Amino acid sequence: MRADYRIFLDACVLANFGVCDLLLRLSERPRLILPHWSAEVLAEVRRTHLEKLRWPAALAETFQTELRNAFPDATVTGYEVLMPALNNHEKDRHVLAAAIQGNCPLIVTFNQKHFPDEHLRPWKIAASHPQDYLLVLYDMEPTQVTACLGAIAGKRNLEIQDILIRLGKSVPSFSQRLLDDLA
Repeated sequence: MRADYRIFLDACVLANFGVCDLLLRLSERPRLILPHWSAEVLAEVRRTHLEKLRWPAALAETFQTELRNAFPDATVTGYEVLMPALNNHEKDRHVLAAAIQGNCPLIVTFNQKHFPDEHLRPWKIAASHPQDYLLVLYDMEPTQVTACLGAIAGKRNLEIQDILIRLGKSVPSFSQRLLDDLA
């Protein structure tokens, strides 16, 4: 039932490896969500990884390849024609247009100011901070979210609490809520 809930992930979310990793693991079977993005968003992620985060080029390319391979139906195309009709922040009109084209009722973004409600409402789309959306997913499926965090921790040979502390830099309320629940 929830497994077909389509979300559009903004570049700022995909570029944040910890948050991205958790959301994408929640998109694997048994999935809670269906992630979507555009080639333009992926290009922005690549630039961020290379120029701002200083990832090695091979790592940035592997990340892109893995995204495409793991989620072959996630890339939205044909949205450009919608952009002139949009009123949200000019630099993020491509995101809203792709969300509309991809039939995604939710844009997950750290940059909510570029997506005011009054510009999204006519399209029946909302924007959510990753922290708020992760809290919703946790309230719906606490066992699955905790299991995904456990898988991430196991892969990195860490405890779930260590992963939550790291996530706390980007999604502090989510991290604190789970740390409290695990205590």
